[in-house]
Amino acid sequence: MLSSMLKEHQSKQNLRKEIQEKKKRDATAAASALTHALVDHLNAGVAQSYVNQKKLDTETKILQANASHFARQTLLWLKLVEDFNQSLKEIGDVENWARSIETDMRIISNALDHAYKGD
Repeated sequence: MLSSMLKEHQSKQNLRKEIQEKKKRDATAAASALTHALVDHLNAGVAQSYVNQKKLDTETKILQANASHFARQTLLWLKLVEDFNQSLKEIGDVENWARSIETDMRIISNALDHAYKGD
């Protein structure tokens, strides 16, 4: 009787160990699945951030190229305006020179008229 009780006790104990091991494996599998789900969720956000960063880098390069082109274009426009301004000054100088010559010619003409009429 004692021997049968011992065997029964051992069989119940083995059954409990098996149940406990099964629950342990199930808990480990569930924890592993949860960990993978959390990591996948975090990786999706990181991947989106990486894609956004790549887009920002591309847009930054395009913006930098456009700004550089605009700066070169602005320098060309400034040079054109400066050359135009210089041309206007030169025209003003020629006009001034022509007036000076015209005034001198009138003075000479008047002097010659007075000299011719004075004789």
